[in-house]
Amino acid sequence: MEFGTLLSLFIIALAVIYCLKGIIIVQQAEVVIIERLGKFHKILESGINFIIPVLDAPRKIDWKITQRGFDGSTYSIIQKRERIDLREAVYDFPRQNVITKDNVSISINALLYFQIIDPKSAVYEIQNLPEAIEKLTQTNLRNLVGQLDLDESLVSRDKINQELRAILDEATNKWGVKVNRVELQDIIPPSDIQSAMEKQMKAERDRRAAILEAEGLKKSAVLKAEGEKEAAINRAEGEKQSNILRAEGVAQARILEADGEKQAIQRIIDALADKGQPDKYLIAMKYLETMKTITSGKDNKVVYMPYEATGILSSVDGIKQMFDSTKQ
Repeated sequence: MEFGTLLSLFIIALAVIYCLKGIIIVQQAEVVIIERLGKFHKILESGINFIIPVLDAPRKIDWKITQRGFDGSTYSIIQKRERIDLREAVYDFPRQNVITKDNVSISINALLYFQIIDPKSAVYEIQNLPEAIEKLTQTNLRNLVGQLDLDESLVSRDKINQELRAILDEATNKWGVKVNRVELQDIIPPSDIQSAMEKQMKAERDRRAAILEAEGLKKSAVLKAEGEKEAAINRAEGEKQSNILRAEGVAQARILEADGEKQAIQRIIDALADKGQPDKYLIAMKYLETMKTITSGKDNKVVYMPYEATGILSSVDGIKQMFDSTKQ
């Protein structure tokens, strides 16, 4: 093969390689920063793009990633990347120790969700974006937790998340990054503090149980007393109604008895109206009934005549005279 033919093939191969170097295919949700002679030229969007080899070149960026070893431990490495992912990324920060306001050292690890919205700023405004966000998060997390007591830090996760997200979102705005969420995964106090907290929680649960039991006994006693009170009131009300009914019965019986006696007396008076003096007759009858009652006792052995015996004798004589007149 002649030299000219070999040269032609070499030139054709270089041309093909040159053309292939000038074609860059970018995936969806990715961009590539292109520099021409070391200066920013343009941003390649998703799809097929053409550049001028040698003059144009993708800008490589440093990107810190965290990996897990075979023993379960985590370690970080820095990679060189040509493509910038525009999707929301999650960054798991390693556990760190922070000191609360009451000088208690606690261990915290956090998750950060962020998204690159300006690739140019993310490349040229910061040297290593993930590491910068990590250091910024750690510093502000120490400041926020340092303003809270241990008890407040344990129950104020939402407050810490919101305040930290607002601070990071404002600080990373110039880097072309949007911080969407910050989540604190674990807040672990020292073992002695944790043991004391468990004892405190157990004592608090026992206290609440005792209070609930006492309240239950109190309510039971109150309900029992109210029941006894209502029962006593009902019994008294029943006795009252019974006495009223009994008294009404006795009164009605006396009224009926008095009416019967009235009618009997009235008949006697009507029968004796023309025969004599009915008033003397009635007095004498009542006097005799009274004497009978006085002298009718079993243990009464003394029979006596009242002081006004002459009165009854005159009444008896009057009765005799009335009967005599009746016979005539």
